[in-house]
Order: sequence, then structure tokens, then C-alpha cells
Amino acid sequence: MKSQSKIWMDGKLVPWDDAKIHVLTHGLHYGMAIFEGIRAFSTPEGTAIFRLDEHIERFLNSAKIYRMDLGYSARELAKACVETVRNNPAKECYIRPLAYTAYGEMGLNPLTSKVSIAIATWEWPAYLGDESTNKGVRATVSSWARIDSRSMPVQAKCAANYANSALAKMEALGAGYDEAILLNTQGVVAEGPGENIFRVKDEILSTPPASSGILRGITRDTVIQFARDLNIKFYRNDATKEELYTSDEVFFSGTAAGIAKVREIDGRRIGYDGTPITDKIIKLYDQATHGRAKRYSKWLTHAKS
Repeated sequence: MKSQSKIWMDGKLVPWDDAKIHVLTHGLHYGMAIFEGIRAFSTPEGTAIFRLDEHIERFLNSAKIYRMDLGYSARELAKACVETVRNNPAKECYIRPLAYTAYGEMGLNPLTSKVSIAIATWEWPAYLGDESTNKGVRATVSSWARIDSRSMPVQAKCAANYANSALAKMEALGAGYDEAILLNTQGVVAEGPGENIFRVKDEILSTPPASSGILRGITRDTVIQFARDLNIKFYRNDATKEELYTSDEVFFSGTAAGIAKVREIDGRRIGYDGTPITDKIIKLYDQATHGRAKRYSKWLTHAKS
């Protein structure tokens, strides 16, 4: 990771190398941390953050689910993200707001611990590689099931949830694949370790519903809006592993990954006849995030010229 200049911590910008916490920080031991992944892109009018308000709303919702009092309003947190981007050199960057139970108390009760907030930025290329939007990635259905909402609140973007994702990711990489696909405990498709998943069959676009145990992704919501605007027939519905294998097109969506094609699942080739619908969505996503599609300008928060 290439270091930047400043990280926002509890209301102050501090030098990158001074952004440190104690080894006995509560959230480090018990997984009590919620976060967001946001991106800022270069546009004709300078660096702009994509869908900042929606990300901050989800951040606050995660905090509410975990009974974390952040002590800042949505407006204050959005302003802090803009301030952090402005005080770092990268024109395009990934933004990570993080709230965690801080140093001071130990034990399973997090309500006795202060909540601290940090916001960092760094340069991060496409999470699944530059070829993910062209050639596509190879994926495998994981032996690990997506965590169940009866055990953990899946609609909160909590650090603890991502131990589940890490196990699936490591398994996929160890087997020679680029990414994993997780089924839920009922055996239907949920999502990737850090992405939502879409499939195309007979020119119909679909994605698993929230009830399948997914995190409602901001990029997922963006793709759904694109489908409406492009007059692509779209449904939220469950899919089996076999239905993934026989899809005409499959792609991942996520802030880190962007729109990433899946060219193979468990040795089954996807997209024999090309990926026309995925290609349309990739093109529109690139235009919207880089300020070249005026109808989506409301999604851009300009951070620096």
C-alpha cells in the first residue's frame, strides 16, 4: 500500500504514520467495528466521491444495528470524508470510514467502550485486477456458507462478518481461482466475499434479494438503476448453483471491485456468446463515476479541483 499524507481520527487530521491505536483496543479483540468502502474518481471538474451520501447512510445504519453512538451526524461524516480526500495527494482513491470500540475496557460488553472513528484514503486499483472488466475472472462456489442473519446482522457492514469472507477468499485462491461465490445456509446463491453477484439469462438480469443474506451494496443499487435506465428486464430472485453454471453472463459488483465479469465458475465457461448486457453496464458505470453521464451527476460529491 502506498502511504498518503493524512488520516482523519476522531475529528482531527493526523499524519499517516501517526494514525495508531493501542494493542488492547476493544474492537481489535472482539470484532466490534463497522466500516464503509467508498471511491473517489477523476472527473472533468476534479476529484469527486461517488454516492457519498448513500455510503454514509449505510455507515450510520450499521452503527445503529450495533448500538454504536458515533457522535457525528451524516453531514459531519460526509464533510470529514471530503476533507480527508482534499488533504491527500491521490486524484482517485478508495475511502475507508471506520468506527470501532476503542481502548479502555475489555470484555464482551461493548457498551462500556468509547467509540472512535477514523477515515483513511489510499490508491487501490480494481480489486479483482485490471482484466476483470475485459477478460473476466475465474470463480468457484465456496464450501463456506454465507453467514446467516440469525447469527450475525448481515445488513451491517461489520468487520466481524469479513472473517467469513476471508475464509472463502483464501479457499478460492488456494484452489487456483480468482474469487469465491458463497451460497447461504439454504443452499442458494448469496454473494461474493466482498461483492454482490448478478446473472443474465435470456436477456433477463437478476440478482439475489436481500432475504438471501446479502449486504445491500451501493454498487448493486447503481446497477439496478442502470438496468431501469437501459430498459433491461430485471428481477431480484434466488438462484441455485446450477443456474449460475448455465447463465449467459455473470458479473460481480462492488465499490472495490467495480463491475467485474466472471468468465468461469467451477470449470464451466460463462459467456460463450459474449457479454453484451455486462458490457453496457460497465460502460455506463465508467461514465457515471467519471462525470461523463450528466443524468448521474447527483451521485457525485466534488472533493477537489
